[in-house]
Amino acid sequence: MEKKEKMGIRGKIELVLKDKDGKVKKVVRKENLITALMDAQVANAMSSQSAGAIGYMGLGSGSGQTSASTGLATPLGNVALDSTTQGTAANDNDVIYVATFPAGTATGAVTEAGLLLGNNNTTLMTYDDFDVVNKGANDSIVLTWTVTFGAS
Repeated sequence: MEKKEKMGIRGKIELVLKDKDGKVKKVVRKENLITALMDAQVANAMSSQSAGAIGYMGLGSGSGQTSASTGLATPLGNVALDSTTQGTAANDNDVIYVATFPAGTATGAVTEAGLLLGNNNTTLMTYDDFDVVNKGANDSIVLTWTVTFGAS
């Protein structure tokens, strides 16, 4: 009998743009890219447990990053995560990260997003680029990133 591997890392985002009154203006849902830095982060956590926790998300106005990229192409701003939770039951191999970009933060033509280890543009764990989401000065974005480890 052939053995089948079940390990792998995948991610998906849900970006929700809201106006100043909380009305949803746009929703983007996509699968995203896992970077080499995320692969190394997981290996570090599994081997020595000295890896730091992922703590930030960033938005930018660039595109085209690859698994070898370490940052957003054109960063607009980073925020600390609102929450990090583990999925439950059949989804216990998911980690769900949520961050809010409030009014005045990362304003402009947003076309890329990243999950970051630190509050910088050098620790890109996951990445996605997408069609333009115009974030006005009074708008906010709630970004939910679900990273799935394995296929169980």
